[in-house]
Amino acid sequence: MSTLPTIGIDLGTTHTVMAVCTEPKSGSSRVLEIPQLVSEHTLEARALFPSCVYFAPPGEGKLALPWDPDRTYALGEYARRRAIEAPGRVVSSSKSWLSHPGVDRRSPLLPTHPAEDIEPISPVEAAFRIIDHLVEAWPSSGVESADVPLAEHEVVIAVPASFDAAARDLTVEAAMAAGLDNISLLEEPQAAMYAWLEHMGDDFRQHLAPGDLVLVVDVGGGTTDFSAIVALEREGNLELQRVAVGDHILLGGDNMDLLLAHHLRGQLEAEGPPLDSWQFLALLPAARDAKESLLTRADLDSVPVSIAGRGAQLLGQVRRAALERQQVQKLVAEGFFPETSATESPKRRTRTGLTEVGLPYATDPAITRHLAAFLLRQADALGDLPGLSQDRGRLCPSRVLFNGGVFKSSLLRDRLLSTLGAWHKDAGIPEARVLPGEDLDHAVAKGAAYFAQLRRSDGLRIRGGTARAYYVGLESPAPAVPGFEPPLEALCVAPFGMQEGAPPSQLDDPLALVVGEPVSFRFFGTSVRRDDGLGKRIPEPERAGLEELSPIEVTLPAEGREQGHVVPVHLATSITAVGTLLLEAVPTEPLVPNERWKIELNVRGDRS
Repeated sequence: MSTLPTIGIDLGTTHTVMAVCTEPKSGSSRVLEIPQLVSEHTLEARALFPSCVYFAPPGEGKLALPWDPDRTYALGEYARRRAIEAPGRVVSSSKSWLSHPGVDRRSPLLPTHPAEDIEPISPVEAAFRIIDHLVEAWPSSGVESADVPLAEHEVVIAVPASFDAAARDLTVEAAMAAGLDNISLLEEPQAAMYAWLEHMGDDFRQHLAPGDLVLVVDVGGGTTDFSAIVALEREGNLELQRVAVGDHILLGGDNMDLLLAHHLRGQLEAEGPPLDSWQFLALLPAARDAKESLLTRADLDSVPVSIAGRGAQLLGQVRRAALERQQVQKLVAEGFFPETSATESPKRRTRTGLTEVGLPYATDPAITRHLAAFLLRQADALGDLPGLSQDRGRLCPSRVLFNGGVFKSSLLRDRLLSTLGAWHKDAGIPEARVLPGEDLDHAVAKGAAYFAQLRRSDGLRIRGGTARAYYVGLESPAPAVPGFEPPLEALCVAPFGMQEGAPPSQLDDPLALVVGEPVSFRFFGTSVRRDDGLGKRIPEPERAGLEELSPIEVTLPAEGREQGHVVPVHLATSITAVGTLLLEAVPTEPLVPNERWKIELNVRGDRS
C-alpha cells in the first residue's frame, strides 16, 4: 500500500481547488496554495485558482512562470481579472461546456466570441490546461512528498453527481493528458459530505443518527446539484448510502452575475449610449466581484463598477455605475430563491425555433422550484430500506448540508431553509436542521483527498453505486416500410446502484453486432426507474422517465470479417472505476483468443 499522501481536486466551474490528505483521521487534509499570476508580472500562491484561461495579444509580452518563462497565456487569478478588459481572450465556465451533450466537446468552442487573433480551444483542452497547471506547480507545493511527481500520487477528481458518463470520461481524458494516470472520480456532494465527516471527527454522531436523511445542496458558479444521503444502522454500525441524485442543472452563480450585469447595463444606458457586446461581457466579471463582496461583507453598502468606454467619442473614458447591497439581496433572493409550494415545478417557457449554439441553461432560475421537483421526483428513493419509507409523496430531508460559494450569503441560506421549512410544516414534520461546520469553498477538494485515504482503511464510506440506470437502444428486425423506422427497445445495461469497478455482468440474451461500417449506438438514462433489472427491455411506448443521451457514432473494426457483417455476440457491461459505462461485445465464435469489441459511453469505440 502506498504511503504517499492522497490528492483531491475540485475542478470547479468558477474556481479549482487542490487538497492533500496524509492519513484517514480528522484534520489530516489541507488545501494547497496554487502559484499563479495575479498581475502581469506578479506571482502569488492562493488557495482558490480561478478556472480561467487567458490568451495574451502579441504586444503584451511573456506571462512567465517559474517552470515556463516563455508562456504567452495565463491561468488563474490574472486570467479572471483580464476577463473584464478582454472578454474575447478569456475562457471561463469551460466545465459547463464539458458536460454539454449537444456539442462536440473536443471541438474548438471557447471563448464563444473569440478575439480575431486567437485560436479557440475545446472544453477538454481547457480542463487539460487547468489540471496541467496543477501538475506543473506541484513541486513548489511545500508538501513533504513534492519531490515525487504528482502522477505517482493517488488523485481523486470531484465531478458533479449529475455528470453523464461521457462528461466523466472526458474529465479523465483531460487528466491523463496532463500525465495523471492514477486517478478516480467522486461525486461532488459526496466529497462535501466526506469533508464534513472529517472535520467533525467522532463528534459527527452528535448531529447525524440512523434514520436521518441528508439533503446536500450544492450551488456553485455554473451548476446546481442535489443529492440525498441516508444514515442507516447495520449490525450496530452507522452506514451512509447515497439514494438520489438530481439532474444536471446549469444554474448557479454565473446566472446571478448575468442578472446583476443586466441591472448595471440599465444604469449605464440610462446615462449614456447603449453598451456593445464587448462591454456587456466585461460587465459580467465586474458584477460577480461586486456581488461576492456585497453578499458576504456586512461593512459594505455599495460597490462601484466601471468599464472602458467604446466608440470615437468615448474611447479612453470610463463608464461607471454601482451596485447597492439592498438591490443585490432583493434581485438574487427573489429571483433565485423565491418562496414556492412543495408541488411547484420549474416553469418552462416557449423557446425560439432557432438559437445560437450555446449551453443548455435551465429555463427557470428558481432554485427552490428545482429543489421541489427533485424531492417530488425522488419520492421513492428510500425504496425498501428498513424503517425509512416516507409516504408523503416526496423526500423529506431531516438534515441539510450546504456547499458552494453561493451559500456564503446567510441570506440565501436562510431563504432556502425557510422554504424547505414551510414544506415540512405543511407535511406535519419537524424542520430540517443544518449540519454545522461546512467549508463552502474547499470542502469538495478536501473531501476528495480524504475519501482516497478512507479507501486504504476501514473508515466510514458512502455507498450507493451509480446514481442512474443506463440503457442502450436495441433495434428489432422489421421489413422496410416507407416513412417508418424499425421498433427500438431500450435495453437496461446498467441498473440503478451498479457498483463502480465491479466485475462485468453478462446479459443472458444473445444479440448481434454490426462491424465494418458506420453505426450509431443510442443511449438512455434515468434517475427515477429503480426497479429495472439488467437485461430488461423497455419498448418505446413505456419509456417514460428515460432521457436520451448523446449517441455514439463509430465503425467497429471487421478484421477477418466482411464489411457490414452481423456478428452474434453476448454483451457484458460494467461501470469502470472512473464511472464510465463500458459495454463489451464478446462474439459467440471468436476468430482470435479474447476477441471482443468495447464501446464506452463517450465518442470512442475500439476492439481489443
